Amino acid sequence: VRLVESGGGLVQPGGSLRLSCAASGTIFVIDVMGWFRQAPGKERELVATITSEGNTNYADLPEGRFTISRDNAKNTVWLQMNSLKPEDTAVYYCYGRSFTYNMDYWGKGTLVTVSS
Repeated sequence: VRLVESGGGLVQPGGSLRLSCAASGTIFVIDVMGWFRQAPGKERELVATITSEGNTNYADLPEGRFTISRDNAKNTVWLQMNSLKPEDTAVYYCYGRSFTYNMDYWGKGTLVTVSS
């Protein structure tokens, strides 16, 4: 399974970005997809996850500003980020979990920088 992120970049505070993650390979094994982020000098942390049935789980930090969505037919998961703050600056990683194979999959990450 290969996960490829896109959509990162530089945005001003208060702005929006939409991250995309496209999965390829043996994608039918991916039960949960999601996003984690890692800010400079900090540990990687959960942002949000979504199951193949569309059940979502959000960390407390995005405070309702982020929305995760998924299209199983397109093998893609998105993260819509609104009202971005400088503290949202991080590398955002796409994540996949297979219950069948008990494996985690990671993308290489996409950098989001929130700065004026």
